Amino acid sequence: MKRFEKHIFICENRRPEGHPRGCCAEKNSTEIKELLKKRIKELGLNTSVRANTAGCLDACEHGVTIVIYPEQIWYGKITIDDVEEIIQQHIINNSPVERLKITDEKFNRH
Repeated sequence: MKRFEKHIFICENRRPEGHPRGCCAEKNSTEIKELLKKRIKELGLNTSVRANTAGCLDACEHGVTIVIYPEQIWYGKITIDDVEEIIQQHIINNSPVERLKITDEKFNRH
């Protein structure tokens, strides 16, 4: 089996209800991951692209958070409506979706 060209890691971390940093799971990250996987398969990309569950990516304030490798592009505040744009623009056309990127300036680790 050949190696995947891209890996998409989707945070599905769950924090206790009311946690001040929130969590991606409460913002529909599981549904986003399932749609990513479904669309990747439908488009025949599943032999070169893999979508995986990730534990905490330590970007809770930006949740739902995903990171795509090997480019090391971090996206935040992802919704179901963003999935197709990420697939078409980033995964297929290798052009990051700038409006969704978490830049170094925005990335505030606690």
